Amino acid sequence: MTSTNTHTAKHTAKHMAKHDLVVLDMAGTTVADDGLVEQAFTVAAERVGEDPATMIDHVRATMGESKISVFRHLLGGDEDRARQANLAFEEAYGELVADGRIAPLPGAAETIATLKEQGRTVVLTTGFARVTQDAILDALGWRDLVGLTLCPADAGGRGRPYPDMVLAAFLRTGAVDDVRRIAVAGDTSYDMLSGVRAGAGIVTGVLTGAHGEAALAEHGADRVLPSIAGLPALLRECEA
Repeated sequence: MTSTNTHTAKHTAKHMAKHDLVVLDMAGTTVADDGLVEQAFTVAAERVGEDPATMIDHVRATMGESKISVFRHLLGGDEDRARQANLAFEEAYGELVADGRIAPLPGAAETIATLKEQGRTVVLTTGFARVTQDAILDALGWRDLVGLTLCPADAGGRGRPYPDMVLAAFLRTGAVDDVRRIAVAGDTSYDMLSGVRAGAGIVTGVLTGAHGEAALAEHGADRVLPSIAGLPALLRECEA
């Protein structure tokens, strides 16, 4: 068998496996953010005496990354100011959530239910702190939607683009015995990178959030869907 055929066979085998662990991002993928991240970042930047306009391009480029990591970069590694800004961000975002400024993306809850009906374990992940993730889950009535939700602190403190949250889902659920049986979906380049670096069998981008098709594909998306609603059918297709 030639090297090309060997690669093709491995690629095909990778996609024919049953993907019984599905790791989904929240804001922009299953949850409609509607610019709340940028609004909260504006509040946080002003709180530490910075001009939000000088930060916004980096914020947009790094959507999906752990927020404390973003502030460390923006504030030149000043840990005290980064923590102050991160706290202000989490407080501002929490207030926006409490004001009813957040909602599930159309079909998201139904998609998660379908994935579970297909026998898959679904885990929700975020770059937010646990307190913010819990506020979102409470606002949506999603506390019991899935068995496990993860934030960077649950995976040793490193968020995306590191693979840690995906691997934490793999280790904590015990749902699959091979990382190639994990499916990852998200709306940002960092979601794609974290899935690729974790060795996930399927890494899928969705166009309901921060980044477009070109950026998602460039950073490792196997497929790009209009929304998360297409994921159950895509997994069935890949496993046929």
